[in-house]
Amino acid sequence: MSTLRIAVFASGSGSNFQALTDAVQEGKLDARIELLVCDRPQARVVSRAEAAGIPVLAFRPKDYADKGGKAAYEQEIVAQLQSAGVELVVLAGYMRIVGETLLDAYRDRIINLHPSLLPSFPGLDAIGQALAHGVKVTGITVHVVDGGMDTGPIIAQRAVEVLESDDAEALAARIHQAEHELLPQAVQLFCEKRVQVDGRRVIIDK
Repeated sequence: MSTLRIAVFASGSGSNFQALTDAVQEGKLDARIELLVCDRPQARVVSRAEAAGIPVLAFRPKDYADKGGKAAYEQEIVAQLQSAGVELVVLAGYMRIVGETLLDAYRDRIINLHPSLLPSFPGLDAIGQALAHGVKVTGITVHVVDGGMDTGPIIAQRAVEVLESDDAEALAARIHQAEHELLPQAVQLFCEKRVQVDGRRVIIDK
């Protein structure tokens, strides 16, 4: 089995980036992280990548406002992804909607992690939305990115019970723990070439 070359996009602390890095180092993930892409150069995830010896592409979207905006910085991203031979893009806390430039280059090869059981609670503050609605079960979803707001075909999901005592911090802690387990497992499916996208459905080969 050949090693899958991946890039991780993140905007914050990078705990899921770290989970992927750890899974690679522990031999649980047959992948090589070729690049971290971050739209916030001061984010903690950048220092995590540097500590792991992983190249970083950090950019400020506002710097591209007069150069074509999203299309301009996505063209630069695509060029670096292709130069590194990246085969799969993993969005792990990346707080930007992916545009057509990146989608066209990596159609059905961009996946995203979202902290709810989609299609429930898409968009920002999914954990807060779940608590506000009083649901008894929420969870996490790994899905293919299709350009909408968390609307792409679903690859994998895991349920997380909402306890009566939960506040946002307590629920988030258990959701993050589940994310750190499920995301590497979902990426491994791509490493094993077991994922087929068929319209709205994702078929996982046995």
